Amino acid sequence: AIEITMADNNGAGNWCLIDSDPRVFTELIKGFGVSGVQVEELWSLEKAEFEKLNPIHGLVFLFKWRPGEETVGTLVKDSRQIYFAKQVINNACATQAIISVLLNCNHKDIQLGEMLSRFKEFSADFDPTMRGLSLSNMNVIRQVHNSFARQQMFEFDNLSNKSEEAFHFIAYVPVDGRLYELDGLKDGPIDLGKYQEDWVESVKPILETRMRSYATDEIRFNLMAIVSDRKIKLQTDIEKLQSNLSELNGKLAKMDTKKDTDAYLKLKNECTSIEVRISEVNNLLQLEEDKRQRYKMERMKRDHNYLPLIVQLLKCLAKDGRLVELTENAEKRQKQLTAAALERKKRKLDSANDNSDDKSSKM
Repeated sequence: AIEITMADNNGAGNWCLIDSDPRVFTELIKGFGVSGVQVEELWSLEKAEFEKLNPIHGLVFLFKWRPGEETVGTLVKDSRQIYFAKQVINNACATQAIISVLLNCNHKDIQLGEMLSRFKEFSADFDPTMRGLSLSNMNVIRQVHNSFARQQMFEFDNLSNKSEEAFHFIAYVPVDGRLYELDGLKDGPIDLGKYQEDWVESVKPILETRMRSYATDEIRFNLMAIVSDRKIKLQTDIEKLQSNLSELNGKLAKMDTKKDTDAYLKLKNECTSIEVRISEVNNLLQLEEDKRQRYKMERMKRDHNYLPLIVQLLKCLAKDGRLVELTENAEKRQKQLTAAALERKKRKLDSANDNSDDKSSKM
């Protein structure tokens, strides 16, 4: 029997906001028990940016949500071949987008783990709404998600701000030769058509069109790729290169350098090329290990509660009679910085007006 731990009704909506950060999402995936995969941020849509991350199993896109936006593509009503779940609560769209990619991926590098494998089997015959309800009520998934909550010094009443802008995560995945958009706010997956060999090339124009539809000063977009574990992939590449190098060195040892000079030099050049490539991949592996160590330190800093330290420092300053003076100096410094910023802005506007007047007089 498949046992799914469900939350009570009062806890179903207690999902916190988490940062759109590849480190956070990579740790989130590990928390679900998934292995062989990580998340990497993309800074442009250039082909080289994607190629260095291959294989890419899915994309997660963050953008400012706008009501009434037209759907590009065809809504799939019968989504049994695609795992799609409706988003039924707030703040869970990031986690839902990532899980949507994972549950639609059948790559050999990725092991879903017991929890997600059992959940996928358990909810296989559910409609999208029931899948969304089941997902949002799973205690273990919600607990992992909430473990990445932003640290706050103080707790405030949750006052709704209707004017606050809303941001939303969606996913793009290739399934059986077709490209799909998975948006938990839609009624089903969106079929974006067939793709050729590289499915990512079919996504890029869609993303470009979506971003161009916003005002020119809107730059708050975030694109992340769900890729195979970089460390494992680089280690595998090194093993293959070392195996090839060993094989070539074996051939070189058996060759007569006087009789087979040209062939010997050719193999020697191949060995040198492989050695250079091994050095390059080792450098990439070191960068990956350094990045993971940095992520670990950032997580420790993020999870640490600095409030007791701050309170104790304030008490010491007050005891020494320095707190009031330092506070007044800080306020004075802030006023000076604000005045300087306003003055720079005024000079910039005056300069722009002068240039405009000069152009008008020349005309």
